[in-house]
Amino acid sequence: MPVTKRRLVFISLLALAFLFRFSYGLCSQFLDEDTKQIYLLGLRFYTTGAWPYFGPDVTHSIQIPGALQALLVGLPFYLLPLPEAPYLLLNILSFSALCFFAWYCSRRLPELPRWFVWIWLMTAPWTLNLSTHIFNPSYVLPAAILFFVGAIETYPFLRRGLIPARWASFMMGLALCWIMQLHLSWVVLIPYAVVSFYFQFREQHRRALISLLWFISGALLSGSLLAPTFLKYGIAAGLGGTNEAVAFSYENVLRNVNIVEGVLGRFLSFASFELPRFIGANTAARVAFLKQNLWLIPIVAFLTVVGILQCIAMLVLWFRRKHTQVDWKAVKYFTLATVVLVYLSFLFSMKSPVSHTFYVTFPIAMLYSLYCWSEFLKRKGWRTFAIVFLVCGIIFHVGLAVSNFRSVSIYVERSKVVQAIRAKDYRLLGERRPGSRY
Repeated sequence: MPVTKRRLVFISLLALAFLFRFSYGLCSQFLDEDTKQIYLLGLRFYTTGAWPYFGPDVTHSIQIPGALQALLVGLPFYLLPLPEAPYLLLNILSFSALCFFAWYCSRRLPELPRWFVWIWLMTAPWTLNLSTHIFNPSYVLPAAILFFVGAIETYPFLRRGLIPARWASFMMGLALCWIMQLHLSWVVLIPYAVVSFYFQFREQHRRALISLLWFISGALLSGSLLAPTFLKYGIAAGLGGTNEAVAFSYENVLRNVNIVEGVLGRFLSFASFELPRFIGANTAARVAFLKQNLWLIPIVAFLTVVGILQCIAMLVLWFRRKHTQVDWKAVKYFTLATVVLVYLSFLFSMKSPVSHTFYVTFPIAMLYSLYCWSEFLKRKGWRTFAIVFLVCGIIFHVGLAVSNFRSVSIYVERSKVVQAIRAKDYRLLGERRPGSRY
């Protein structure tokens, strides 16, 4: 196939993938309180024009400082005053980041079929269900990819020289202050940045100051949206009570002992086909979904088993010594260090270790998993299985999207959003939580 025709096919497939993800996001959960509250942040900014000094609520008394979240949701309304506008920007951000990550992973693992890397990243449950619809962790993914790719490219034991140190540092700074305004998991990133500059200064000495300046410039670019909050409220009040989220939690020690529901199981599930979580909050809801979609039962059963086996395989394969990639040992120990860091961080968190609370580590889980699968996908049999697996995953998500469209998507209340946009009154959709600052 000529190069130009091949590029045209590739661009067409990318456009199709974007439309699939965008459509899926529009069919995803909108009616739950957390999603609607994030949407209201942006809608309130658009309808009132008032500067948003605070972002997502953590609890009734804790609110994340900074304007970024409200701007990400609200600014698209100025260009396209339709309920779907915020979804469009979110999907552009997440899709672009996943394309970048797919390119990066393919360059690190050239033996992996590129079609597998790209399709899997675009359709994995944790990228489809938590980066396509309006929810603050959904906006974490693009920045998390930038941060960890940047960090990895500055570590001498992991880097491949795919990104210059100054740009890697800029990415880390930009992503850190981006996530800081969306989710409390940003604190987990601090050790990675510290280790990065430790190695940069050890190797480059004073020349590393250039990379540090690039890091600071990236941080200032996204972090500038924090400045109005602290100028208006001061440092203490401007923190929004987020300092109160740090507290020793003995309960989290016990929760982490559970290998399935603790940090380890949830971390590995980021890179697996974790299915039950997304079809219902409990067993009764999942059974009800299957009763309403009987034709999906065989696919759900197949994908559930595969998802469980993926987690088990990733755990067992960690002990594998030989690998085509010479940095396998470094990657697996880097992954282990991440799991240990997340474990330790929850000892001092008021939040329990549910998956979305450390979704920021998704890129590491996925990169590690691709190293695991690269040895298998050299064989024709495993590549055939991968095709069946990916196709079943897409079919399942189409079925889930159709079900969600009728029951929980924005289209259940779209008329309210339209009225709120036209009347410039966000209250027609709903109210922010009592006590929420703006």
